Amino acid sequence: MDFLPTKGVEYLIILAYLAVLAPFWWLLSRLGPRPSPARAARQPASRGAGSPWFALPEGFHFHRGHTWVQPEKDGVMRVGMDDFAQRLLGAPDALLLPAVGTRLSGGDPGWRTQVDGHTVDVLSPLEGVVTEVNPEVQSAPEKICEDPYGSGWLLKVRTEKPRRVLKNLMPYELARDWMAETTQLVSRMAGPELGAVLQDGGRPVSGFVRPLGGERWADLAAELLLTAEPDSSETPPDGPKDSLE
Repeated sequence: MDFLPTKGVEYLIILAYLAVLAPFWWLLSRLGPRPSPARAARQPASRGAGSPWFALPEGFHFHRGHTWVQPEKDGVMRVGMDDFAQRLLGAPDALLLPAVGTRLSGGDPGWRTQVDGHTVDVLSPLEGVVTEVNPEVQSAPEKICEDPYGSGWLLKVRTEKPRRVLKNLMPYELARDWMAETTQLVSRMAGPELGAVLQDGGRPVSGFVRPLGGERWADLAAELLLTAEPDSSETPPDGPKDSLE
């Protein structure tokens, strides 16, 4: 009988089948299921690459006072408030924007927001002359919350040294880490009460400075936007001045 030779052929067939199947499954596992673009867009960014709480688009330069600059042409820059600033304050009752022709100084207060009877200054991210003010946000200030990097822009400013302006601001790559640090700061400040700051989707509620700061929320907002007044009650480093009287 040919029992043994027949079994030997069957074993060889099985081994050949496994030899083909193993690399096929390896290749399939490497490729894996691909998420749809819509699903991938909903996935939060990692903390190291940016903040999942606050939107941070490419093509913009950022100031630490939570404003942004986007170059246009001929030295004109479009200016607005970033996603952190609009979520921090919530929808303003009014925006007190500088008039066309006003010269702004980088790092100094550039405009004011009025929210719930309080006024909070916002720093100008650059030096230059205001050439245009967005009329839509003046009539409907809530637009800065609906689209802070688009239709919610505030000013157009012409600067004489656009390269220097951009060099003094954070490009997208640096701003990602900065915004991640800002997220961690807010998380630490909220502490056990973090749930009162976050909405169901895991992002801060609009106007989250109120549950974060309580009665002194306007002071906290000014601190986070770098416009808080120095404490005049503190003794100057060189000690009290002698009276001239």
